[in-house]
Amino acid sequence: MNLTWRTASKNFENYLRLEKSLSENSIKAYLNDIRKLEEFDLDSGRQLGPALLTYHDLREFISRDGSDVISSRTQSRLISGIRAFYRFLLIDGEIGENPSSLLESPRLGLKLPNVLSIEEINRIVEAIDLSRPDGHRNKAIIETLYGCGLRVTELVSLRLTDIHFGEGFVSVTGKGNKQRLVPIGRKALKEIKLYTIDRNRLPVIHDENIVFLNRRGRKLTRAMIFNIARDLAGRAGIMRKISPHTFRHSFATHLIEAGADLRAVQEMLGHESIMTTEIYTHIDRSFLRDTLIMFHPRS
Repeated sequence: MNLTWRTASKNFENYLRLEKSLSENSIKAYLNDIRKLEEFDLDSGRQLGPALLTYHDLREFISRDGSDVISSRTQSRLISGIRAFYRFLLIDGEIGENPSSLLESPRLGLKLPNVLSIEEINRIVEAIDLSRPDGHRNKAIIETLYGCGLRVTELVSLRLTDIHFGEGFVSVTGKGNKQRLVPIGRKALKEIKLYTIDRNRLPVIHDENIVFLNRRGRKLTRAMIFNIARDLAGRAGIMRKISPHTFRHSFATHLIEAGADLRAVQEMLGHESIMTTEIYTHIDRSFLRDTLIMFHPRS
């Protein structure tokens, strides 16, 4: 009996969750790639199933999925998802050869992250209306994002017991449920303390230990953090696209520009590989070049 898509997808999901300990967002992205491949198989009329697709089938799938219109980065991520799926099927003994091993990802140019200047950060903070019920909460969110370099999922999952006020650290649960200690500055701690006064006045609190809550006393969603960041950027007169991740990029860039050790920044960001952190050194080089042009007498 041929391996069905449903069985293969379920087994792959269990593998990603239990053995690889990936985050829910990563698991969802991988399964979405497999769902697209299943639709391609069904639309072909052959309905071979995952174990019988060949390298040529996979190449046709990648081509049909819109490689001419989607970005190279998106296409590369799709190929990465298909490779991971077939590596799992090989490990699980469902296939004897990996048909995805010869798939080539498009060449990716260096994409420097979007970064806010310190002046722009200050404008965003100043744009927060503290007279509103969510004013102190939103200020604490921005100060924590920028002050600790947290991912959005890490921010919305932050618990009161994760904040060590005396020591000046927060315990962060990152990708793959890996924990790390991140220093937190006095400004962020001050704003969190001010916000907890408003937080404790909420009529009902459903998530007692979660730091950032909505007006109904429940954990904020990722989408809400995106909306807060974009709204405040607009109020501050910043017209380019801003996301919560922009504050994480700015956190890392400003540290490296000030001379922070790359490995220390890697640890604070929770990057497995220092190569991921090294992208911020490219921004730093631009900063140094601009400094030379502005201040060197021979420039």
